[in-house]
Amino acid sequence: MRQAVESMPNPDLVLLAVGENDLQASIANVPSQWQEKISLLQNELLPRDWENSGLTNPTVISVWFEKKKGQDVKVLIPSPVHGKGAELIKRALATIGIPVEIKLTAEEMEFELVLKNIYILTTNIAGLECGGNVEYLWNEQNVLAREVANEIMDIQAELTGKRLDRDKLMEGFVKAINGDTAHMCMGRSARARLSRAIAIADDAKLAVPKLRSILKNVG
Repeated sequence: MRQAVESMPNPDLVLLAVGENDLQASIANVPSQWQEKISLLQNELLPRDWENSGLTNPTVISVWFEKKKGQDVKVLIPSPVHGKGAELIKRALATIGIPVEIKLTAEEMEFELVLKNIYILTTNIAGLECGGNVEYLWNEQNVLAREVANEIMDIQAELTGKRLDRDKLMEGFVKAINGDTAHMCMGRSARARLSRAIAIADDAKLAVPKLRSILKNVG
């Protein structure tokens, strides 16, 4: 990061987008002059991830679009963003046709982060068992989808220390599914996500029997 600071000492916004396992080390290396400029773009992100690291009031975006080589940008639902740099991110993404919703409170943004975690963890982990796309998961493997989603909610409730509005989260989950019914369930990080989820459950002494059954079956 030192070289980046030297080349751009006073940016309007610094986007930190790294792999899940690299987040804490990356936050620790953020130079002091960038502390108020950081925006986090990260799967499996919750407020505890930056609060426990000493980073205060970052801009946070939960991304609901994807861009793969040889394909146009695909938007599932508008991407929520919160923080000082929210308007700048919204304007920037609008130039390439990506919708963004600014969330006014930290509580609203926390809900959105939990929702994204439920979507990506449920579809990835359930996909290890059933394969297919999210339409198939929801319509043909609904019992599996709900079972996994509820255990992921147990984990998210533990991580946030809050009672979740599960009905509202499931409504958001279905809305995201309908945003791209052809979206494949099992991404390349599915097994790693399952292992992380079970490690958290172990620490919290959560049963999560379905997640453990899937892990046993995938070996």
